[in-house]
Amino acid sequence: MGIAADIAIIVSAGFLGAVLAQRLRQPLILGYILAGIVLGPMTGGRLISDAHGVELLAEIGVALLLFALGIEFSLKELRPVYRVAVWGTTLQLLLTVAVGAGAGLALGWPWTDAVWFGACVSLSSTMVILKTLQARGMLGTLSSRVMIGMLLVQDLAVVPLLILLPKLTDLQAGLPQLGWAVARSVLFLGLMIIVGTRVIPWLLRRISRGDSRELFLLTVTGLGLGIGFATYKVGLSFAFGAFVAGLVLSESDHAHQALSDIIPLRDLFGLLFFVSVGMLLDPGYVRGHLGLVLGLVAVVAVAKGLICAGVGRLFGYGNVVPLALGLTMFQAGEFAFVIGRVGLDTGSIGPDLYSTIMAVTLVTMFATPFVSGATGPLYSVLKRHRRAEPLQTINFERDSLRGHVVLAGAGRTGRQVALVLGRLGLPFVTIELDQRRLEACSSAGVAVVYGDAAHPVVLEAAGLSAARLLVITTPAPVVTLDIARRARTLRPDLHIVARADSESVLEDLHALGVYEVVLPQLEAGLEITRQALLHLDVPAAQIERYTDDVRREFYASLRGPES
Repeated sequence: MGIAADIAIIVSAGFLGAVLAQRLRQPLILGYILAGIVLGPMTGGRLISDAHGVELLAEIGVALLLFALGIEFSLKELRPVYRVAVWGTTLQLLLTVAVGAGAGLALGWPWTDAVWFGACVSLSSTMVILKTLQARGMLGTLSSRVMIGMLLVQDLAVVPLLILLPKLTDLQAGLPQLGWAVARSVLFLGLMIIVGTRVIPWLLRRISRGDSRELFLLTVTGLGLGIGFATYKVGLSFAFGAFVAGLVLSESDHAHQALSDIIPLRDLFGLLFFVSVGMLLDPGYVRGHLGLVLGLVAVVAVAKGLICAGVGRLFGYGNVVPLALGLTMFQAGEFAFVIGRVGLDTGSIGPDLYSTIMAVTLVTMFATPFVSGATGPLYSVLKRHRRAEPLQTINFERDSLRGHVVLAGAGRTGRQVALVLGRLGLPFVTIELDQRRLEACSSAGVAVVYGDAAHPVVLEAAGLSAARLLVITTPAPVVTLDIARRARTLRPDLHIVARADSESVLEDLHALGVYEVVLPQLEAGLEITRQALLHLDVPAAQIERYTDDVRREFYASLRGPES
């Protein structure tokens, strides 16, 4: 069956790896990479007949991820971080290349090999970072916006690197090619902005009138991959072109529908990408050169992490942002595979250096979810041992807080709560970490604190000690539990109302002594039932008694007899 059998094997192995990762409470990507290691070197590659074909399909996963990301983020949202994205990333790339090259020279490598190694490890992994942020519920925070801006510029940097690196022994011939590539890039992006903002919205309107979801999906996918291919043909990254297509599509009225349709495809091809990454790692090579690989991993991770954190600090970002940058962007990324393969194919580097680059890249990618997950706990420890930085508080004075409601989260649910509290004239303070929502609250005159509600200093800035009630509306279960746990420590007597998106989270909150928990799925089902019964002429009072009984019985069954 060829490639079809390979895909079936990969999806099945990825599923088993994902189940294992989920049981261990780890991001699914770790399970995918483990599945790739098992399918590749550990089985001698006998199960997969066309590994190169799988790698080509995996490129679609990167493109679809960036395409979906482009739909979610607009240029307006990236504008506030353009300085650190453009100039900060340029500085980070230069410093990381210098450190990587220095490590190579210290090992006695030729200077060309040392520069190739430094260039490969200077780029971080867009795929791993986005999946890690998504799993931690951190997409949309200021830290994630800075990272995404830097990642996009890193992806752009692949083009000059691919031109210049093979010409290291003859840079005079490579510079004119680089200038021509820059000119082509500017022309293409200008054309995309002009044509995309006019043609794509018109096309989607025409397609949507046909009321065919299948045709709409084909149109959206064709736009993302087609524009990515066109970008590749003019000398830019295929994945970057897909991101540009997503950015253009984000200005359309059909952006939300396009995103919801493309997500299943994105996740499936993303699985192919991570499994193919795992297949590149040769455990035998790692065992034979364990000291070299671990030493380079330590140098790259520590040096690059410090550089990324330092860049964030240099450009004026404080609190948790520099730490998050350092602990999340320290790894080498998927473009190291692309650059390394070009070096191998052109004879610029040898097989040993290529294997070393692959091993260092995969080990750092694999470690990312674990290291990034330490950001919150480490930040809490650091805050205890240094003078607190002033928090950004908007539209209120701390001294005036008394008997108010602290609202953790200003998303869709939080906005509804804030709207009702405002109409009733009840005082409240919102805590928000998402820069877009922070700006929206500021414009609306809402009292808001910028920060992570799981940190004591942020809760204190919101006046938790004098608050009457804490309402937690954050959707991420880990974040909700952290906030509730911290609030219970600071104010054991405080009443807490929390949102839980699953019964397991509800039970965990009950274990913390939080009994005012709302399950959105249950409430939505009861409201749908109420509307249906009203249509069937059931008396409103009878419907209310029924829904109250169902709600009471459901929550009581979860609390247990002792509560």
